Amino acid sequence: MASFLDRILGLFSLDLGIDLGTANTLVAVRNKGIVINEPSWVAVDRKSRQVLAVGAEAKEMVGRTPNKIVAIRPLRDGVISDFEITEAMLDNFIKKAHSRALFNIPRPRVVIGIPSGVTEVEKRAVYDAARSAGAREVFLIEEPMAAAIGAGMPVTEAHGSLIVDIGGGTTEVAVFALGGIVVSRSIRVAGDEMDEDIINYARQKYNLLIGERMAEKIKISIGSAFPLPEEKTMSLRGRNLVTGLPESVEISSIEVREALSNSVNTIIETIRSTLDETPPELVADLMETGIGMAGGGSMLQGLVERVADETNIHTWLAEDPLTCVARGAEAVLEKLDDLARVLVGLERTTASRAGSGSPRL
Repeated sequence: MASFLDRILGLFSLDLGIDLGTANTLVAVRNKGIVINEPSWVAVDRKSRQVLAVGAEAKEMVGRTPNKIVAIRPLRDGVISDFEITEAMLDNFIKKAHSRALFNIPRPRVVIGIPSGVTEVEKRAVYDAARSAGAREVFLIEEPMAAAIGAGMPVTEAHGSLIVDIGGGTTEVAVFALGGIVVSRSIRVAGDEMDEDIINYARQKYNLLIGERMAEKIKISIGSAFPLPEEKTMSLRGRNLVTGLPESVEISSIEVREALSNSVNTIIETIRSTLDETPPELVADLMETGIGMAGGGSMLQGLVERVADETNIHTWLAEDPLTCVARGAEAVLEKLDDLARVLVGLERTTASRAGSGSPRL
């Protein structure tokens, strides 16, 4: 239960739910919804390590910076790869959220979604980064749990639910019942891996070197996991590896689907293996409730239909799938006392415990 002081501070605190994603970071304010949705990019000076830009402004610099500036993503595969830069990025986003407040309010309480397969060291890195960025209290929640809550699934009921959360760095598959995760899988194959598949395909078939931004644009525009009603084409622009000159080729959605097949098949196989380990009573529940899809990667055209075809279970896309984790974290903040007692995978870690050991999930 929250202390009396916590309750008083909570009346004035701008509590935040954060989806600290590999591709995008989203911040939701309790009772106000999503206030920040920006790419997880930071531009820094190579020598001084001074942060020059964060978010969308930094992403615009990718591949266009002079030698003294580098644009980087401080998270890879859903975990922190550069602690200092992640801290600076979190600090920037928390201050942006605070700047929207009308009064000088206390430091926020923060719920952060992290992948279910991370190590204790990686959990501690997220916790420390949030504390250093100005959070008064830090709560860690597994991303599939947050995504399921954000998608409106009845995770606290005896009825089984299944969520597939495809982000930038990781894909999380989890079955829930009675407020806990019964079976889960976490793989580091997601949106980034799909972009890499397209880059490799262009290099091998067309001797064309393309960047991450071009690959992502192709994936979003004509990428698919299932045959489209009307196949599309798009110009693929890059540098010819033989001549060294700029070149543009037409690539079809059929070719992009072929390029993405390895990543898509890996995700499908992960869902099937999760179902294979799910107790039969819960499988019967899932045949009624279906499979929920969340995360930006789940918006790949035809992926919902492909999952339904491969699993023989009705599959549906959550409303605004990109924001499910952040909205779920916000929902936890709204009912923190109730959810903290029933949700496996959520621990309240206060400043007084900061030195007593790693926060556990």
